[in-house]
Amino acid sequence: MHLGTLINIVSILFGAAMGVALGHRLPEKISKTLTDALGLVVLVIGALNLAALSNSAFVGAVTQPGTLLVVLASLVLGTVVGSLIGIEEKLSHFGTWLQLKVSKGGDKDKFIEGFVNASLLFTIGPMAVLGSLQDGLGQGFDVLALKSSLDGLTSIAFAAALGWGVAFSAIPVGLWQGLLTVIAASAGTLMSDALIASITATGGILLLGTGLRVLQIRMVSVADMLPALIFAPLITLLVANLL
Repeated sequence: MHLGTLINIVSILFGAAMGVALGHRLPEKISKTLTDALGLVVLVIGALNLAALSNSAFVGAVTQPGTLLVVLASLVLGTVVGSLIGIEEKLSHFGTWLQLKVSKGGDKDKFIEGFVNASLLFTIGPMAVLGSLQDGLGQGFDVLALKSSLDGLTSIAFAAALGWGVAFSAIPVGLWQGLLTVIAASAGTLMSDALIASITATGGILLLGTGLRVLQIRMVSVADMLPALIFAPLITLLVANLL
C-alpha cells in the first residue's frame, strides 16, 4: 500500500509538535546544544555515506578514480542548474510565505531556518531514496519506518530550538519521497547498485553541507546543489556505457 512516506510525514509532524511543546520549557542553552549535537551527527552520517565511493558495483561501472569524478561532475552540474533555477531562494521564499500564513507573531528567521534545514536533512539522505524505491517496488517500508523514527526524534530537537517551521518540512518530504515511490512502482527495478551508490555518495557531500548549516559554521547553499542527486546516476550510466 506504499505507506512508508505517510508514516514518515506523521512522525515529523508528531515530533515537531512535541518539540514545540518542550521548547518553551527548555533553557536556550540546552536548545542550542541539542542543535549542535544534531549538526555533529549529520556530519558523521554524511561522512559515512562517502563510503559509497568504494562500492564494488560503483567502482566496477566507472572505475575507482571515476567514482569521485562522477560525484564531482554531478555537484558542478547540479550546482549550476540549481543556482540558475534558484532553488535555495525559492525554498526560503516558500518558508517566508508559510511563516506569514501560519505564524505571524513568531520569529521569522527561526521559522525559515527550521523549515529549510529540516527539509534538506530529511530529503537528501540515502534512506529517503532507498526507502522510497523499496516501498514503490513492493518490498516493504522497513527503511522508511527506520527513517521515520530518526526523523521524528530529530524533529523534536529541531522544533524545540526553531519552532513550527520544522513541521512544514513534511511537505517537501512528502513530495520527494512520494514521487520516488510512484516512479519505482511504475518503472520497476531500474536502479542498479551502482546508480544507488552514486546517489548515496553525492548525498553524503550534501549532508556535510547541511551539517555545516545546522552548526552555523557556514550557510552552504545545499538546496542549489540538489540537482546533483539527479545528475549522479545519469553520469554514472553515461560513463559505464562508454567504458
